[in-house]
Amino acid sequence: MLDLVVIGGGPGGYVAAIRAAQLGLKVACVDKRATFGGTCLNVGCIPSKALLDSSELYHLAQTKFSRHGIGVGDVRLDLAAMMARKDKVVRELTAGIAYLLKKNKIEAITGTARVAKPGEVVVTDASGTEKKLACKNILLATGSEPVQIPTLPFDGKHVLSSTEALCLDRVPDHLIVVGGGYIGLELGSVWKRLGARVTVVEFLPKILTICDGEIAAHLHKTLEKLGVEFKLGTKVTGRRVEGDRVILEAESQDGKLEIPGDKILVCVGRKAYTRGLGLEAIGIQPDARTGQIAVDENYRTTVPGVYALGDLTAGPMLAHKAEDEGVVFAERLVGQKSHVDLEAIPSVVYTWPEIASVGPTEEQLKSRGVEYKVGKFPLRANGRAKCMDEDEGLVKVIADPRTDRVLAVHIFGPRASDMIAEAVNVIEFKGSSEDIVRICHAHPTLSEGLREAAMAVHGRAIHS
Repeated sequence: MLDLVVIGGGPGGYVAAIRAAQLGLKVACVDKRATFGGTCLNVGCIPSKALLDSSELYHLAQTKFSRHGIGVGDVRLDLAAMMARKDKVVRELTAGIAYLLKKNKIEAITGTARVAKPGEVVVTDASGTEKKLACKNILLATGSEPVQIPTLPFDGKHVLSSTEALCLDRVPDHLIVVGGGYIGLELGSVWKRLGARVTVVEFLPKILTICDGEIAAHLHKTLEKLGVEFKLGTKVTGRRVEGDRVILEAESQDGKLEIPGDKILVCVGRKAYTRGLGLEAIGIQPDARTGQIAVDENYRTTVPGVYALGDLTAGPMLAHKAEDEGVVFAERLVGQKSHVDLEAIPSVVYTWPEIASVGPTEEQLKSRGVEYKVGKFPLRANGRAKCMDEDEGLVKVIADPRTDRVLAVHIFGPRASDMIAEAVNVIEFKGSSEDIVRICHAHPTLSEGLREAAMAVHGRAIHS
């Protein structure tokens, strides 16, 4: 009898399995892929960041190396080598997960799992053989999948999901990206830097609606300077194929339009993945729109002994959110009182420069009627950014005008993904802008920009 069967080997699932094993539970983890790590390691976060870094180096070699006194001659793209490096990164990291599962004596099972009833999971392998796992607890951690547009279904050739966009064998002449969210902008920027013409088609009047409006506007301008084209306020109505080309059909306030290209990348969001789990048969009804499952503070579903976390539950669909919940789930299962504060979950857009945020946007605070003060610092005044030749960016600190408690931090700039950790720490411990000011920041570093923005909350910035 197992103490816990985890269905899903992604960041939430494998982390929950490892932490539960550390706490003395007998655990099995099931995934349909032979390589554990979920979407994140196999076809999401990791391969996309590998390509983002490679494409940025290629772009720098073309545009900036000479300014640093580095002559490289003719810069040539070897896309096959770039893809091979990306695949090597994925192999090494997924092998690391396999090692960790073995190290913690977790039974790793490859196959498709369904919940037969509380306390029993049936796993079907590639040959069709079924294996029954008896257990005390079941954790659902199957993550999410790309949302399809009914008028623009994925075909893997002309209409792609993010998965196919990570393994193209040539640079598209014209890539049409449907969706102005972070996934579409990240992958669009990769292929733009590698030589494609890129057009982003977005239904809403602006990109990155989840981000602070001022910060998103800065990125919009930067991507336009890179050469990315935008069609905002545009509704996709369909597509047609003519030979090797595909024509996107759409409508805007100016009327109907057609955009010819050779690939369409659809990135309009993700939906919880629950197909084949047998949830309805045991009394769990996922949300019709999002596919997500209702849980309590201990991640319990409405069925005793069945739990869920990560993208299957409310909150941002982010790998690090799922990882934190995996730890907390396991600890709460054995009676500990851990918690995850969803207000302190950072989000990152890995374009270049990056966007990183924690806490509500200015727009959200206004809609809630919350009073606030803002401190801003432009990275063009930051010494390290200037030395890096990366002085485009802005740091924004938002604080309560009465208590000075930091409510949110939004950063647009180089290595924002690393800089945001300090802000998350301050918000998690309910710190103030003055706390950031009183922490000595090494010079010259990008993190000084956060300190200057905190100073600016009360009009005390030194370098701007």
